[in-house]
Amino acid sequence: MSKNITVIPARRRVGNTVNKEVKPKLKVAAYCRVSTDSDEQATSYEAQVEHYTNFIQKNDEWEFAGIFADDGISGTNTKKREEFNRMIEECMAGHIDMIITKSISRFARNTLDCLKYIRQLKEKNIPVFFEKENINTMDSKGEVLLTIMASLAQQESESLSKNVKLGLQFRYQNGEVQVNHNRFMGYTKDDKGHLVIEPEEAEIVKRIYLEYLQGASLKQIGEGLQEDGILTAAGKERWRPETIKKILSNEKYIGDALLQKTYTVDVLTKKRVKNNGIVPQYYVENNHDPIIPRDLYMQVQEEMLRRANLHSGENRKKRVYSSKFALSSIVYCPKCGDIYRRIAWNNRGKHSIVWRCVSRVEHGPSCCDSPTVQETDLQNAVVKAINLALGGKNEMLVTLEDNIATVFALGDDGSIESINAKLEELQKELLKRANAKKDYNDLADEIDRLRELKQDAMVENAVREGLKQRMAEMKQFLAEQTDEIEEYDEALVRRMIEKITVHEDRFTVEFKSGTSINVER
Repeated sequence: MSKNITVIPARRRVGNTVNKEVKPKLKVAAYCRVSTDSDEQATSYEAQVEHYTNFIQKNDEWEFAGIFADDGISGTNTKKREEFNRMIEECMAGHIDMIITKSISRFARNTLDCLKYIRQLKEKNIPVFFEKENINTMDSKGEVLLTIMASLAQQESESLSKNVKLGLQFRYQNGEVQVNHNRFMGYTKDDKGHLVIEPEEAEIVKRIYLEYLQGASLKQIGEGLQEDGILTAAGKERWRPETIKKILSNEKYIGDALLQKTYTVDVLTKKRVKNNGIVPQYYVENNHDPIIPRDLYMQVQEEMLRRANLHSGENRKKRVYSSKFALSSIVYCPKCGDIYRRIAWNNRGKHSIVWRCVSRVEHGPSCCDSPTVQETDLQNAVVKAINLALGGKNEMLVTLEDNIATVFALGDDGSIESINAKLEELQKELLKRANAKKDYNDLADEIDRLRELKQDAMVENAVREGLKQRMAEMKQFLAEQTDEIEEYDEALVRRMIEKITVHEDRFTVEFKSGTSINVER
């Protein structure tokens, strides 16, 4: 007997295979999305919802399974598209048999995401119909066309991203600054979108800068703000050291703005990284009203650098800055140059607080035989030095006047103005070459060199201004303080004392005003 083969043709039926029972009607849902929050796009969003609701409900073979709509969400990936993800979950649960959407670009602008979800749905026999392209993913040619169209949609997204970047570059070159002020301590925006100072918050910023220059650590500043019930710009009670550091290093507080600090490395993931010279940056000076004077800001940058690179001793060993006590990091050994450290000492059962040279503590007296100092003796020496300054205030005032006159005589040699003029010329030439797509590496190197020179000149000016300010503060203190200081005051030490050197027979106390006094031990 010969074999008899009968072909039983496939009876294709579109429908979710999660539930196996026969379904008289297809449960059809629609997905809508607009990518911005503008009024025009909102109208498009509402129109899509109305269109697909009517479109599905008027088909007798379909059962309305709902409208899933993301409003104001980007389509480059699906992580933040809540309604899209909920729709996929409903499909996997067997509640949707078919999805209708306007176009591939509405469904996804990422080829990988698009194909991933289409194939996931096809496994459950759930088609997606793209109205604009007239593609049904269950057709034999559907996935080929879909791959092509999804790739084009991704290219469209990348092209749009490039256009946005070009627009930003143009605005940057014109010095147009856009700042999110919602979490920006000290500033808000006026009706025209310009940054304007918010007085109450500005006082908080000034307090942070002042306390830092007086020796407080980032942690101490934050703890003080918390104790006073002051909230961060984000409305949080806790002030993290990183938050304080960002405020101290933000150039916008002197009225400037550095543009393009970060850049997007992937249009799909929207991942941004710090710009370390990969793409151009733009520094806009005097963009808005400053909260912090420029010289004070430069003093803070110098202090931050000093604390980060604190070294001491003959071998210039790196030390960690400590501000727990006012005397930390300002008491020095004259023999090895290292700093003194506060130590709880137990000497033959006698407990006391002493200060000792770090080199001697770590390596023994063979390395350095500098004396150990009782904390009370050190504190008394500081009080005595301040009182000696008060007792001889007339002579010290004369010295301060002479020192101030010397600092003023140094003045500003005008180097910053000449550097600015040269930078302006080079900037114009740089933009011409960049727009003409010509090589500009030689100009970039020269601009970097001039910017470093300008930075050095600004630091020198800031040092001079800081010294003038400290001299003025010392004059004011001597003029206002009529009585002697009776006890040691941490705040006063942070404000006035620059350095203390421990000798065998004396302490040398140097004031921040540049004067010094010897106190016998």
